Amino acid sequence: MNFYSTNNRSLKANFREAVLKGLAPDNGLYQPESIPVLKKGFLQTKNLSLQEIGYEAAKKFTGNEITNEALNKIITESLNFLIPVFPISDHVLVMELFHGPTLAFKDVGARFMARTLSHFIKNKKKEITVLAATSGDTGSAVASGFYGAEGLRVVILYPSGGISRLQEKQMTTMGKNITALEVSGTFDDCQRLVKRAFADADLKKKHSLTSANSINIARLIPQMFYYLYAYSFLREKQNIVFSVPSGNFGNLTAGLMAKKMGMKADFIAATNSNNVVPEFLESGTFTPKPSRKTLSNAMDVGNPSNFSRILDLYNNAHEDIRKEICGYSITDEETKSTIKRIALEKNYLLDPHGAVAYTALEKHMSKQTLSRSEQTTGIFLATAHPAKFWEVVEDAIGRAIILPDTLKACLEKEKSAVKITADYNSLKELLS
Repeated sequence: MNFYSTNNRSLKANFREAVLKGLAPDNGLYQPESIPVLKKGFLQTKNLSLQEIGYEAAKKFTGNEITNEALNKIITESLNFLIPVFPISDHVLVMELFHGPTLAFKDVGARFMARTLSHFIKNKKKEITVLAATSGDTGSAVASGFYGAEGLRVVILYPSGGISRLQEKQMTTMGKNITALEVSGTFDDCQRLVKRAFADADLKKKHSLTSANSINIARLIPQMFYYLYAYSFLREKQNIVFSVPSGNFGNLTAGLMAKKMGMKADFIAATNSNNVVPEFLESGTFTPKPSRKTLSNAMDVGNPSNFSRILDLYNNAHEDIRKEICGYSITDEETKSTIKRIALEKNYLLDPHGAVAYTALEKHMSKQTLSRSEQTTGIFLATAHPAKFWEVVEDAIGRAIILPDTLKACLEKEKSAVKITADYNSLKELLS
């Protein structure tokens, strides 16, 4: 399969080239020429494992560029943890995506990408520099997924004061081939610096660069797996809707791609006050804004990169997008209130991002109850362990929570980060 640039469909690359480049030469995002459909009846098969679904979906995109044996190994090693799906109330289920090594959903994409990239550069002498901007969990997941990988130097940019203390510790205490850059600015500044580096011809002459953000197609493809997996449980249900906590919109884009592969579901774009996409869904106009700091910091994105992929999937047709995505913007006050209420009523702890998704789902389902005769089944994505945001959660519920041993150990380690300004020359000098 070939992949084209969202900026110019005539600029194409195969899967290997798209993964290694990260961004297209014109700074566009790589998009599959077509979304392959899974064989008829596959998702209706009983007791499919996450690994089986991942393998069948992935090989539609990788083709003959990775052998079946190698792909199966990549899938098995990447998805070696549980992704439970279970009800927490009538007609509402949670998909817990935080059982990987860094306790966040981005472990899925980062582990798959790291192993795929390592497969492609095997026996190559030139080092590859992996650049990633993070608003929270991408950094720790990438650091963990790529830690110690031969031939890969990993540079992670994060906004100073813009992520939780645990998130910062997870990515700044790795060492070895991982370098953390603490940027004096916002996530949008970090993302802008990374994109400019990819557009810098002089820098690319000296280094082989690729991205570990969801702008890289190898980060995006594996995120389809868990949507298909959850859907396989609910194939008999009608009116399925996924509520997706959304920042850079890679997660939602993957869900939309999974739908085109044969899944029947609608989607909720659940955002915090950084609500440029919900506003687009209402008005038809996309207006990027400076990001605002919120309790759900991984979603503090004012100009989401993957939105261009969503536009491309629907040929820029606003009404077609509105048919499949509803948008809700949730305040910090609502987020804290939901964390407290669900802890009391359901004895279930939400992190701030999961709380945004749950609140949006509640609002949506209350509307659906009034307008539809058939019951909606809602699934919200819990994208991080609540202990990663223990300060917010404890403040909301009024009591202490238990930190997993891995997070306790991380807090005791010494932070090591290089401070830079949001000026591009600071990054270029460091990379050169």
